[in-house]
Amino acid sequence: MTAMKLTLSLALLSAVILSSAQGADTARTLKGVEDRYNKAQTLEVSFTQTLKERNRNITQKGTLFLRKPQRMLWRYSSPEGRVYVMDGKFTYDYTPGEKQVERVPFKQTDDMRAPLAFLLGKLNFHDDFRDEVTTAADGTITLLAKSDKYLYSEVSFQSDPDFAIRKLVVKLQDNSVIEYRFDGEKRNPTLSDELFKFTPPAGVQIVQANR
Repeated sequence: MTAMKLTLSLALLSAVILSSAQGADTARTLKGVEDRYNKAQTLEVSFTQTLKERNRNITQKGTLFLRKPQRMLWRYSSPEGRVYVMDGKFTYDYTPGEKQVERVPFKQTDDMRAPLAFLLGKLNFHDDFRDEVTTAADGTITLLAKSDKYLYSEVSFQSDPDFAIRKLVVKLQDNSVIEYRFDGEKRNPTLSDELFKFTPPAGVQIVQANR
């Protein structure tokens, strides 16, 4: 075998070994994330949410609370007083100053915060996404939506060594992007049922949405 052929063979072998190692690491990470969140009953985590569309970025911050099954509270510190609540059946999105709040059945909502309830659902990457998975050099894993009918086209995330998700990026079908950064995650804190019940402020009317 010539030196050139030997060099090429070694290069190809190295590429195969590297690809295999990356594939194993990716599979391990996906399984670790699934196990971490599927075994949790409640979750509390600080978040920074940034919507990127056209030539503008809108950033909001606060604390996210989750409890099985399908209960969620986004309590915003910026803008202060805003809440997004899911009580297991309906979702409510209230911003201080509004006179009405839409009550939307969970199964009909198109709000991209609602799917994050998957963190405490039956998380299964194989069932929820296509098998085409890519992993970047910084450890970011990107998964493609199984159907073009979904509101999003792809989801990317980064996780810590203990498989806690610290960054989640959702690309929507209109090419806008929602980025979430999570910090200080607490698994299984005590969260009462009252936390996930929306009580409108005085003078605010709840309106049933028809979608």
